[in-house]
Amino acid sequence: MSNENLEGKRWWIAIAAIVMQLCLGTVYAWSVFKKPLMTSHGWSEPGVQATMMIIMAVIGISAAFGGSLVDKKGPRFVATIGGVLFGIGTLLGGLADQIGSIWLLYIGYGVIGGLGNGFGYVTPIATLIRWFPDKRGLVTGLAVMGFGAGAFFMGKIAPAMVNSIGVATTFYIWGVIFLVLVTGAAQVYKNPPQGWLPAGFKPAASSVSAADSFSFDEAVKTPQWWMLWGMLFLNVSAGLGLLSQLSPMAQDLIGKTQGITDPKVLAVAGGSILAYASIFNGLGRLFWASVSDYIGRKNVFIIMFITQALLYIYLPQVAGVFLFTVIACYLLACYGGGFATMPAFAADSFGPGYIGKVYGIMLTAWGCAGVFGPLVFSIPAIKGIALYVAAGILGLGFLIAISYRPPKRKGAH
Repeated sequence: MSNENLEGKRWWIAIAAIVMQLCLGTVYAWSVFKKPLMTSHGWSEPGVQATMMIIMAVIGISAAFGGSLVDKKGPRFVATIGGVLFGIGTLLGGLADQIGSIWLLYIGYGVIGGLGNGFGYVTPIATLIRWFPDKRGLVTGLAVMGFGAGAFFMGKIAPAMVNSIGVATTFYIWGVIFLVLVTGAAQVYKNPPQGWLPAGFKPAASSVSAADSFSFDEAVKTPQWWMLWGMLFLNVSAGLGLLSQLSPMAQDLIGKTQGITDPKVLAVAGGSILAYASIFNGLGRLFWASVSDYIGRKNVFIIMFITQALLYIYLPQVAGVFLFTVIACYLLACYGGGFATMPAFAADSFGPGYIGKVYGIMLTAWGCAGVFGPLVFSIPAIKGIALYVAAGILGLGFLIAISYRPPKRKGAH
């Protein structure tokens, strides 16, 4: 196939990746279904919320395994399995509501759907990195932004569907949509020919080529792999911790500054600030990842870490709702930016040859941060100083980032 045809093909793969991530990102809109399920079946809030905890844990584990599988079996195979499992898991979620079984909800949507989601999440990222050595930040940013946008669209569409046709039918419809769209998008995926590079592209001297790529076993023995794992863990910990408490923090500030005491009014106001900040979570993924193509991945992380640390220190002094909202939007833009920039950072450091496993297992940092970050913001003994603790966490990330040096090339002395 000519270079011109391959150039067109890679953009079709990018579009397929965005479609897939839009579908997979709908899991973040789980809160839409919480109250209807609790009301219909008398299930407790912790019981229903456990579904989200299960699916997020399974996504992290399956993304690591799926990344290894991409390197061995190819992206089409893994993404197709992901689409089938995610679609079936969503259909089983509908059946769980129809027959009133919370255990089927856990196993169907939580475990089976989570397996499919993890397989699907890591595959387009690993594939795009190989097709776009010249635009790694941009395309991984677009794909990961799609994951965030999926939650936004589901949050807007699903409530009306639930109110008119119920939870079960809503799940059935989306299950079929996911089966068609995710498995359909998967058929576009394939790896580029061995040694292929876009016309006119010359890899930077600091980037590792496909031929010199580190295997996972080689990468994990370098301090650099663990430094990247740590940077991802610290950035995500601060971001998820803030996300877990942003609405209550906003409500407290609005109550104090505007004298509002009605819980319903405060809940709506706090939710609005969270929604604005969540939009910037998505936009930040595209912005920072694109910027990293020009100023470097390391420099992006240095800027994000130091600015976030300073703002977390300043945030407790903020007395205005508008300024609080602006800062929250920026902090979540950096949270999303870390997610989007890290795949390209890993590929630059260790090469694209085994990036599925190298980056897939790095995503265990996401799972660990999902526990650690919200815990820091909820432990009564330190809750009052949680923002300062987050600043310290990000300060540590800054120190790791400025001391990062690319690993020595294989065979170099």
